[in-house]
Amino acid sequence: MRMVTWRKCSFIFCSLVCLAGFFYSFLSMDILDERTLLAKIFRLPAKISQPLSILPTSVPPTSVPPTSVPPTESKLTELLKYISWPEPPVSLQDFSLSTSAKNCNYQLWNPRETYRVGETLEVVITARDHNGKQKEYGGDFFQAKLHSKELKAGVTGHVKDFGNGSYLASILLPWPGEAQVHIRLIHSSEAVDVLRKKRESEPGKVYFSGYFHFNGSSEVVECNLEVAGPKICEYKDPYIGEIWQCVKPQKLPCDSLIYHSMGGYRKVTNSLEDSLLSGSVTDKTISGSVPPINILTNNSLDLTSTLPGCRPGQESPQPSGFYYNDTWTSLTCKSRHFPKPNEALECLKGKDIYMFGDSTLRQWFEYLVNFIPSLKAIDLHTNYQSGPLLAVDANAGLALRWRAHGLPLRTTKTIMADLHYESAHLAGISGGPHTVILLTLCAHFTTYPIRVYLERLERVRQAISSLLFRSPKTTVLIKSTNTGYKSIYGSDWLSLQLDILLRAAFKGMNVTIIDVWDMTSCHYLPDDIHPGLPVIRNVVDLMLSYICPT
Repeated sequence: MRMVTWRKCSFIFCSLVCLAGFFYSFLSMDILDERTLLAKIFRLPAKISQPLSILPTSVPPTSVPPTSVPPTESKLTELLKYISWPEPPVSLQDFSLSTSAKNCNYQLWNPRETYRVGETLEVVITARDHNGKQKEYGGDFFQAKLHSKELKAGVTGHVKDFGNGSYLASILLPWPGEAQVHIRLIHSSEAVDVLRKKRESEPGKVYFSGYFHFNGSSEVVECNLEVAGPKICEYKDPYIGEIWQCVKPQKLPCDSLIYHSMGGYRKVTNSLEDSLLSGSVTDKTISGSVPPINILTNNSLDLTSTLPGCRPGQESPQPSGFYYNDTWTSLTCKSRHFPKPNEALECLKGKDIYMFGDSTLRQWFEYLVNFIPSLKAIDLHTNYQSGPLLAVDANAGLALRWRAHGLPLRTTKTIMADLHYESAHLAGISGGPHTVILLTLCAHFTTYPIRVYLERLERVRQAISSLLFRSPKTTVLIKSTNTGYKSIYGSDWLSLQLDILLRAAFKGMNVTIIDVWDMTSCHYLPDDIHPGLPVIRNVVDLMLSYICPT
């Protein structure tokens, strides 16, 4: 008797579903009307408080889950102090009044005949406009380094802005032998002002495409963290609260979003702003009166003899290290090098490694797969640009995973179900002494207002805090930002701002910041957001030094 009743109920239920579907197709209703109709049939609430999320999430941990509370106004104000940057006193109307690399120069402060390892070289930079007049305000973005092509050596300098057109570059002398000062004007203060304003006022200058499919029909619409339009589809992650929006398709329901891809770049600059950011005045070497200097050995000083082993929570000095003979020497801790594949494999034996980030972190994955012969990549039939990617060495008990961080993500067409928010995914990792987390979060956020990045950082920080609470022996490594971007859609200045905030967000936590900014800004290879093999080899060696410290 009960079986008959159940079958009758099932028949009625299926009939009602079919009837609802018929009404939907007949009336060509949008997704909100469909839900209203179903609500009337099944006596469900007509309004849904939160839109359905089609982005996958992980099961929250049982102990101290992240609260997903955005940073308070006071905390935001405090963090913004870290990235304070001088602004031009007035809005520029004449290009000739902007800083000109051709007219800038530099000279030694208190030059001496001899220099020794461990001393600091001080270089005064004078900024001038295209008319040759010295600037009366600061804000120019200079980068300084000391290098030697013959020795394949390099170290970054620290530039101090005096706010009056004068700058002081302080450069450590870490190796014996010949060295040459190298100063570049990356952006004039006027170009920086354009970057800052467009970052806050034009978040849609990079946009994305959402691909909707339903009942044999398809539509492609614009998507982003926030979109404009009379009707939008909003997707909210049910655990961490991240929101993604798409312009609502004309005919298809919001729940039929299947694929995501990069959309394009929207022009947001006028002719004057284009001139300030053009390649002819961006990333230019400035001339100086500093000849090559000869650095003598300092027998009473060893820069690395008293360094501690590589451990979490260490703050990097300035500079964090230097290249010599194309090999990076850390000044933060006693780093190691792994010239042979079996040495790297021995370090990684028994490790469960999770990488979350962009293509600059995927380079680390690729290096290890190519370097260790027994580490075999598994074809998961996913989009390679976004992952997930997997490589294993079953005999060594090693699993290496990489996947792109959550939206926004500039990638080729990929299925939405493969795009996981990094915070939600971290919540599903138990952690422990055999677990290694590698994470980076920067390049795809340079075009958005700072508040967007700070809120995302806070969620990641909470997720890592929760992971370390339940499994304090988990190794967590945070990759800093690469240099290499030079446009309105991704500039080194924009990256530097996010890099400073990244370090501030994790300060005091039991995590490691891998200072890739230094490692990419002073190498002899040209700037590239995807640096060459010598840089990647040294970066991975530094990573392994923290996984397997001395």
